[in-house]
Amino acid sequence: MPNHVTVDFWLDPSCPYTWNASRWLLEVTRVRPVTVRWQLLSLSALNEHLEVDPEGDTEGYLWYPARVCAAVELEHGKEALGAFYSAYGKRDDWDFAAALTEAGLPAELAERAGDTTLDDFLRASTARGIDRVGPHVGTPIVAAGQVAFFGPVISEIPSGEAAGRLWDGLLLVAGTPGFHELKGSPAPEDP
Repeated sequence: MPNHVTVDFWLDPSCPYTWNASRWLLEVTRVRPVTVRWQLLSLSALNEHLEVDPEGDTEGYLWYPARVCAAVELEHGKEALGAFYSAYGKRDDWDFAAALTEAGLPAELAERAGDTTLDDFLRASTARGIDRVGPHVGTPIVAAGQVAFFGPVISEIPSGEAAGRLWDGLLLVAGTPGFHELKGSPAPEDP
């Protein structure tokens, strides 16, 4: 049996592709000896130096869920970050307090959405993720030991052994010396 692997997963809580990849990775933990360690990658922090925000967030609203995630991680740890992300990501609203309560965390952390003192923490965490794969990517970033990659960007979430096979394949491809990029055609119903 292969050795157990701790996987770092960098997420922005507002990205639907990251949500899909996170649910896939949780499925992988059921069929492979993998544990997920949640990390933050703020698309707002990543793109703040650009003249035009590729996310179209001209008002800076995407900082809010990222800041709540940062407050959760700083005050309650990475496991709590994963629990909050799981509760928040399945919602179709910005009710941070409800997601915090569902995750077993203090609802008052929702008040941290406007706390700009968390931005440097988000910038540093984002930089750690980007440092693993290089510039010109976003979220998610997955790192398992020395192997790191951007993605997968998936519109459907594989389950069971299909999730495990995707994991095995991504590790094989991303671990190949000189590997840089692989893309497929987008599905017509992408989020």
